[in-house]
Amino acid sequence: MKTIPIRSISLTCALSTVILFLVALLSSGSRAESADPPKKKDLTKKAFSFVQMCDTQLGMGGYEHDVMTFNLAVKQINAMNPDFVVICGDLVQTANENSVADFNEIRAKFTLPCYCAPGNHDVGNEPTPESLKRYREKVGEDYYAVEHKGYTLVIANTQLWKAPVEGESEAHDAWFRKTLEAAGAKGSPVIVVVHYPLFLKTLDEKESYYNLPLEKRKEILALCEKNGVVAFLAGHTHKQITNEYKGIQLVNGETTSKNFDKRPMGFRLWNVADENGLRHQFVPLKGMPEVPAEE
Repeated sequence: MKTIPIRSISLTCALSTVILFLVALLSSGSRAESADPPKKKDLTKKAFSFVQMCDTQLGMGGYEHDVMTFNLAVKQINAMNPDFVVICGDLVQTANENSVADFNEIRAKFTLPCYCAPGNHDVGNEPTPESLKRYREKVGEDYYAVEHKGYTLVIANTQLWKAPVEGESEAHDAWFRKTLEAAGAKGSPVIVVVHYPLFLKTLDEKESYYNLPLEKRKEILALCEKNGVVAFLAGHTHKQITNEYKGIQLVNGETTSKNFDKRPMGFRLWNVADENGLRHQFVPLKGMPEVPAEE
């Protein structure tokens, strides 16, 4: 029988031990990696507030009246100092050089960012390439997105949904989908700001002057639900309307021009906080002249 030296046995055992240790270490690392996959980094969200204005519509409630109320609102909102203000369309009653210039002059008095959505009175009940061009030149972009403290603000042009314009509506739809999907992919809650509400009372109600076409509203809501939209803010109705759809707040606020439901002039103050979600409240316009009592 051949005798194996003790030194050889010891060396063989040592090598075996090292190999077993390395195999165990690699296996452990692999299991740990598969057990704890990388997590998507959450965006940092901070509390903030903003104001929702609706239908400044210079000329709707009397031109001088609407100029006065818009000026009063700017002064009051500046003193409140929210993070920004949005205006849900119908900036003027009749879009011309003078009315748009007056709107821009008053808007420039804000000491905070002001984001506007176009309304049917701004680009026409049936918008054209020419009316869209005028709006873009005189007021600004008619659809765009802004990121703020972990949220995405999406300002859309509902006239391109209500009365499609060849080429323009397709580009707008592609942008809207892409913008919502990008926000959803990174976990950024979305606040949509528009002019036309999706619906007034129920999702399946018939189309009218005050809402969007049925198939289009369903398409938009499906995108909103899928991509983390938390609020859909609109104007146009001149009535305060609050709805809810699968966790999405749909809110039409009071105006500073004329309210058909006889509510006072004013706007909505929104407070945004992770722990409490989005909350809004009516703020009446200060400084309105007293109306003499009827005899």
